[in-house]
Formats: sequence, C-alpha cells, structure tokens
Amino acid sequence: MHKNFIDGTWLAGAQVSRNINPSDTRDLVGEYAQADAAQTRLAIAAAEAAFAGWSLSTPQQRFDLLDAVGSEILGRRSELGDLLAREEGKTLPEATGEVVRAGNIFKFFAGEALRPGGEALPSVRPGVGVEITREPLGVVGIITPWNFPMAIPAWKIAPALAYGNCVVFKPAELVPGSAWALAEILSRAGLPAGVFNLVMGRGADVGATLLEDGRVGAVSFTGSAATGRKVAAACVARMAKFQLEMGGKNPMVVLDDADLDVAVNCAVNSGYFSTGQRCTASSRLIVTEGIHDRFVAAMVERLKSLRVDDARAAGADIGPVVDQRQLDQDLEYVAIARAEGARLAYGGEALARGLAGNPGFYMNPALIVDTTPGMRINQEEVFGPVVSVLRARDYGEALALANDTPFGLAAGIATTSLKHAAHFKRHVQAGMAMVNLPTAGVDYHVPFGGRKGSSYGAREQGRYAAEFYTSVKTAYTQA
Repeated sequence: MHKNFIDGTWLAGAQVSRNINPSDTRDLVGEYAQADAAQTRLAIAAAEAAFAGWSLSTPQQRFDLLDAVGSEILGRRSELGDLLAREEGKTLPEATGEVVRAGNIFKFFAGEALRPGGEALPSVRPGVGVEITREPLGVVGIITPWNFPMAIPAWKIAPALAYGNCVVFKPAELVPGSAWALAEILSRAGLPAGVFNLVMGRGADVGATLLEDGRVGAVSFTGSAATGRKVAAACVARMAKFQLEMGGKNPMVVLDDADLDVAVNCAVNSGYFSTGQRCTASSRLIVTEGIHDRFVAAMVERLKSLRVDDARAAGADIGPVVDQRQLDQDLEYVAIARAEGARLAYGGEALARGLAGNPGFYMNPALIVDTTPGMRINQEEVFGPVVSVLRARDYGEALALANDTPFGLAAGIATTSLKHAAHFKRHVQAGMAMVNLPTAGVDYHVPFGGRKGSSYGAREQGRYAAEFYTSVKTAYTQA
C-alpha cells in the first residue's frame, strides 16, 4: 500500500483507494492511502513549521534539489511514462512525453531559483534608495486534476519550492500513482522535513481542509469550473491568494485558404489525442463554407484510420477515457447534440474492448456536424473525444463564433493568410493562440493560462510563475 508523505514520514491513511487501469479494468495499478481532514491538518502544520528555514535557503540549495529531481524524472522516463499511461489512459508516447515535460519543468525552475531578480532604484527624495524584491508566500496548497498527473503537479510544485514556499499537495483521486511516484522522488531529494507533503484523498476531506485552514496562504487549483468557483469563494472569505485553471471550449478556425492536410492534422491532434481529455483541446471546429465539405470528408477519413486501443499497445492512437463516469458523460453529450438536431458524421459509440481485447472505457471518436452556436455541444466542456463542427460564412463570422463562449483558454486558426493570422492572434478572446498548430501543446518555459471563465489569477509556467508564488516587497533606505 502506497502511503501519504507528511513531515518527512510515510503515513498510512484513514482509508485505502484502488487505482484501476482504464485500458484493462481487470488490472489493479495499486492501493493508495486516503488522508482525512486531521491528517491534512498535520501536513499543513508541518509545512508551516518548515517555512521559516526553507524560505531562507540559498538559491544554490534550491537549484541542486530541483535539478536532481528533474534529472531523476528524465532518467526514469520510460518507467514513469508506463505508469502514467497505465493509470490515466493516454497513449504511451504521450505519457512519456508528459514525463519528459515534468522533468524539464523541474530543471527550468532549478534555474529560476538562481535568478530571483529584483530592482534597485533611486527614490524621488534625495539620499533615499529603493529596493524591490520578491519573497515567498508561506504554505501553498496545490490541487491538481487527473488528465496530466505528472506535468501539472510539476508546474505547480517546482515554482512553489524554487521561490521558497512549502507545499501541501493533493492530487486527483483517479491518478494517485503518478503523484506518489513524484512524491517519492521528492522525498529522497534532500528537502527538509515538512517542506513538501503529499496528502492523497477526497476533495471533501483533503481539498476542503486546504481551502478552510488559515495557515494555507495560497491555493493553486486546476480542475472544473464549478469546483474552481468554490475554491475562489473559500479563499476570498479568508483573504488567501488563489490561482485557477478551469478548462475551455476551445475553437479551431479553418479558413478557405488553409492547407487541408495541415488543418486536418491540427484538428485531429487538438480534438482527439490524449482522448480529448485536455483543457486545451479544440472541441469546436469553425470552418468556412468554401472548404467545409472537403474538410469534413477528410476528417472522417482520418478518423477511420485511428486506432483506439490499450494505452500501452504499440500503434495505439487513442486510449480509453479515464473512467466509466467520464465515458457516460461523453456519450450523453453525443446524444444531447443529436437530440438538438446535429448529425453524427462519425463514431460516437462506446467500444466494449480495445483492439488488444482488454475490457476498458473505450469510445470511438465522435465528429458532430450541422451544429448551431447555441447547442450545448458548442457551449459546454465535454472533456472527451467529442468534436463539433460549425459552418461560418467568412473569417469575420468565424472569429465571432470563436469568441462566442464563456471560456477563453486556447484558440487556433488554419490559414495561409498572414493578414488573417495576425488579426486572429490579436482579436481572439483567449490566453493562448496558435496559427497552423494544434491548440493542445504548449512549451514548458512560457506562460500558460486563459481568459474569461477559463482562468483566474497569475499565469502558470515560465518566469511568470513568480507572480503567483511570491509577494513583492518595496524597501526604502536613507543613506
């Protein structure tokens, strides 16, 4: 049984959860401890006690620790990628790529620990100097989702530690294996006891305690919009800092002048890879009239060639969805779209088994056409291999449709027009814009985040992470 890590010690939990392989429901990945509220408070107390020392650790000490963690993750990429694919369901190449990204994130923030920055300015008053510096916040609660069980924890934990904070980490209940593996690496990195703590368990127990405890100075959350609003309300009530990433309903615009192969590759990668379970997935394809029919026909042919199979099977293009609940939700949205008058051009049905014969949560990728903007399939996040198509008269209408959503995380356009590409980048209401590239797929050293209902607070990743994980201090000195 895999235990929680609190104050430098591995502790059994109040209960135990079973981690099931979505590619083969007969396969038990492992059993993992479940913390309760009392154990979560122990972790918070440990982090609070450790902060005084860790906040004054040297940049070299933090660099050495984070760099070593990154090196071990990269050195074990095959092993950790296999674990990730086994418990979450993305294909083995995708899972391994995520592990590599996590390792690179730790190495990037190791470097950032050596580059804290700051400013020395003259005051407007004679003989007075001004120093502007950044200081750590204290105890940071980190709550992560199941769809990126290594990369998202990495891009929250690494900067929190790099800037001198202490961490209490609550991973998603569906993917404790990757979180535990990451915690085990951190447990051997040389961190003082209490600086990093892993508390696996239910949101109602662990998550609620992190939100309510006044010793937690900041909370970084990635998950659903509904839960994000609860996080915001709880943090505002006690004036804690918070950061939210809450998904999207991302558009991919395809214009008449687009290269058809490029457009199809962008749409398939964005909408269906990682089984569509990415907050940056393009689940809305907005296609202008001149290319619409050819594009839909090409999409159908491409989808026919995709292999839906065990995530670790050689040649698998799409793995299973993460669990039965998610599969039921995906199928329900297909049914809702058809009931509202849309047409299913391809797929959309559950598959009892993958091609390897394993029982799992498989779904044939769905392409839904003849949709209208107000349909639920075009307004609500499905989070699965379900993609809708909207027909637009021209670029102007396509841009308006792209912005017709309460979300604003990522957006893409396929075009050979520099004029339209430049206009789209400036006027699309999203935090990230891609031209002739999939919307899903961002670098680890640049900011990540959106607008409107997708994000709240400072950006994640890159040097912009300092905006959330530190507080700015202005100090004056009279000479």
